[in-house]
Amino acid sequence: MVFEQSHLFHLYNQGNNREQIFFNRENYFLFIKKIETHITPYSDVVAWCLMPNHFHLMLYVNHVELVTCKNTNSGAVSTRTLNKSIGIILTSYTRAINNQENRTGTLFKPHTKAICLTKNDTLSPAFYSASYGTTINILNPEKEYPKICFNYIHNNPVKAGMVRHAEDWEFSSYRDLFGTRNWKITNKRKAMDLGLI
Repeated sequence: MVFEQSHLFHLYNQGNNREQIFFNRENYFLFIKKIETHITPYSDVVAWCLMPNHFHLMLYVNHVELVTCKNTNSGAVSTRTLNKSIGIILTSYTRAINNQENRTGTLFKPHTKAICLTKNDTLSPAFYSASYGTTINILNPEKEYPKICFNYIHNNPVKAGMVRHAEDWEFSSYRDLFGTRNWKITNKRKAMDLGLI
């Protein structure tokens, strides 16, 4: 994954073989805590949704790399990248679930995807499925695609038939952005600044 500062990315992955990755309510909270710990120092999370077998995050990247520790004696500096932090989340979460479920092996597909939503030269045309077929926005894809992705993330549980309305799904940013909940993981101000809400 290649991240760039001051750009918006859609980050997602799913269970290996599309298998379940969240087995109970506490698993969702554990994953949220890991996002808060390992991703929010680098990025503003402006949208997210955790589904039983996959996850979506929309991140505005503030830092691609951060200093994690500085040795005062030698002056040596240790750094960690956003990529490495994402790897830490997936590895540590997999370890916790493997222990919980008495299983072994990988939990997630091998390649987590990160698509830049705001940079034209890496942006696919803003295509999306509509009731009448695939639609391409050729006028302003760099402005439209982030909003399309934002809506897609929040409507994922509705499309999957898990709830009737986006606000009914507990494990997404919808309630933080449009309701009264205020979990620390979601940066509502940044979502507003980006014109997503």
